[in-house]
Amino acid sequence: MKPSKSESDSPIHRLLGYLPILQWLPQYQLSWLRADIIAGLTVWAVMVPEAMAYAGIAGVPPLVGLYTVPIPLIAYALFGTSRTMVIGPDSATALISAGTVGAVVASHSGATQVAEYVAITSALALIVGVVFLVLGVARMGWVANFIPAPVMKGFIQGLVWVTIIGQVPKLFGIGGEHGNFFEQLWAMVPELASAKPLTSTIGLGSLALLFLLHRFVPKLPAALTSVVVSIALVSIFDLGAQGVDIVGSVKAGLPALALPHFTLEQLQLLIPGALAIVLLGYAESLGASKAASAKSGGRVDPNQELVAHGPANIGSAFSGGFVVVGSLSKTSVSMGAGGRTQVASLINAAFVILTLMFLLPLFTNLPHATLAAIVIHAMIGLFDFGYLKNLWKQSRWELGIAMVAYLGVMIIGVLPGMGLGVALSLVLLIYRATSPANAVLGREPGGSAFHEVDQRQDLETTPGLLIFRFDSSLFFASANHFSEALQARIAEAAEPIRQVLVDAETINLLDSTATEMLLELQTNLDKEGITLAFARVHDRVKDRMARTGVVAAVGDDRFFDTLLEATEAFVNTNQETAK
Repeated sequence: MKPSKSESDSPIHRLLGYLPILQWLPQYQLSWLRADIIAGLTVWAVMVPEAMAYAGIAGVPPLVGLYTVPIPLIAYALFGTSRTMVIGPDSATALISAGTVGAVVASHSGATQVAEYVAITSALALIVGVVFLVLGVARMGWVANFIPAPVMKGFIQGLVWVTIIGQVPKLFGIGGEHGNFFEQLWAMVPELASAKPLTSTIGLGSLALLFLLHRFVPKLPAALTSVVVSIALVSIFDLGAQGVDIVGSVKAGLPALALPHFTLEQLQLLIPGALAIVLLGYAESLGASKAASAKSGGRVDPNQELVAHGPANIGSAFSGGFVVVGSLSKTSVSMGAGGRTQVASLINAAFVILTLMFLLPLFTNLPHATLAAIVIHAMIGLFDFGYLKNLWKQSRWELGIAMVAYLGVMIIGVLPGMGLGVALSLVLLIYRATSPANAVLGREPGGSAFHEVDQRQDLETTPGLLIFRFDSSLFFASANHFSEALQARIAEAAEPIRQVLVDAETINLLDSTATEMLLELQTNLDKEGITLAFARVHDRVKDRMARTGVVAAVGDDRFFDTLLEATEAFVNTNQETAK
């Protein structure tokens, strides 16, 4: 039963809307707790090593990855609408964060640069959280529609290569270079000759172990197992003293909560990257939450999802972390382990907090090469060449846009590449809006159905009658194209046209520009001895036509409910005229 309007406007109802946990937690069943505990522990085993590894993508120390996790998990459990989605560090948004922050702190070097880099990374998370929150309160959940699937898929495929090339130096213990993918690749090839044997062995061995465990023991947490094995090897053989780059000594304890410091000038430089992270991160998160809800049930509120990502990122910023978004991979892990609700995320957060308080010294001998292997393994799993192959069959235009985003990320950078893909999508949208398809229709022999004559050879057409369908609404951007396309169809007709019948079923909108065009078209056709008629006009469209004089100009008797009725009326009129 839906709440009444007065109930919907009540403070309690609004509070329930912003705190979905108050709706599902009272209905929580103790029989679910065992499954949620197992799911929480399972995701923890994946989250800890991946968070530390993804910190490398963001350009911050591994410990910052762990600082990033607990508060966002708790915040999303409170404010999120998906019962099972897991929020946390993400490779795509971490890479955008690295590019954005790197440009801001490029003027400094050494320890000053490292300290400022971490602070500005947290500041970016704060800005991202505020933007998420503002968009959510403003109910702007539709913003995700501005990244179409081809741009998203192309961007991710390009991002995979950019991320992998950024981790290869850590895998082999060689120096890395700045620049685009191809510049880094060109500079890296000669450097491979000076790769450190022990580091390379640890890195490649970890990568091989990850693939083997994923292939043959899928239920075992591959990333955590790889971390444990590599730490054991480094500790037993003292590989840190032999040149293997390790995390080093870290002090156990929770991060101090503090507002990140940044200047107004830095804020201005961070905003473009923050907007890109919100746009991409929200699209990813919404996809993850909807996929989770499709399996576990429940309803996802896109606007509340924006709200939930606000405090999640703000909390990450205050704890010295970086940006977080919904993770489809970790959500799948949680659901695969039997997770039922966000209690699993709360348990996950509790174990990450315990890790920070008591287990950090165990990570002292963790090799950076293993963290790089974890990232590369995760990235390889994102390759989806089959999508591009299918897109080739469906739409060459959309494949072109996907490839622009794909190569743009690799050549001109993450932010410009994504921006170029979105810009081209908007250009294609404008083109399709201004130049929609149109068709001439014919009737099935002896039937009442009408189809496009260009697609079927067996259709019947009535001499002198042109049935014209315009596959879009009529508004300022498409009005001229409607008139030009119709005139072209009249000129192409094999016999002289005496009446144009517009199939208006696809016309859902009519603005003032379009009504003026129709009045002018009616006048011009009348001068040529051609009558204008309409069939299957939506009521609201016909009401607009009546108010603007189109119905009076065309004649109310030339508006029909069906194409068959309009065709028979034309034939009968011709027969009477012939008599």
